[in-house]
Amino acid sequence: MEIVVRPLLERDWNNVSKIYIDGIATGIATFETECPNWIQWDKKYISKCRYVAVIKNDIVGFAVLAPASKRIVYNGVAEVSVYVALNYRGKGIGNILLNTLVDESEKEGFWTLQASIFSENKPSIKMHLKCGFKMIGIREKIGKLNGKWYDNHFLEKRSKIIN
Repeated sequence: MEIVVRPLLERDWNNVSKIYIDGIATGIATFETECPNWIQWDKKYISKCRYVAVIKNDIVGFAVLAPASKRIVYNGVAEVSVYVALNYRGKGIGNILLNTLVDESEKEGFWTLQASIFSENKPSIKMHLKCGFKMIGIREKIGKLNGKWYDNHFLEKRSKIIN
């Protein structure tokens, strides 16, 4: 199974949105309840460091960065999002995407990446730890979804290249 990672392009949106919708459906990937349109999604995420994983011309996952803050002092800090298609989870695709995102983000000047992951999303927590993120803490009852409060594990990775 050859996995090609390449930049995410607008023409990929149809496939990317389907993967995102599958993530929403899990109830433990995001607090979002509806998939935005391309324009909304494009505004939310940083234009650099957007990647898709492709197997035999099929997009099977994506990884992107969102700004951690609008304040200029935090321009080098971003929040990661990694999603893998339902039929391809558990095959290491997320690890490949996340490692690519880490490497490419450093080239673009990002010094800290962070992730806020539902405590129930054990595979994602494990993936981030495997890719060098460290646990900062647990944000208790950080958000409510469908009437239920959820805790998030807060993880970060500090660049070893950017001082």
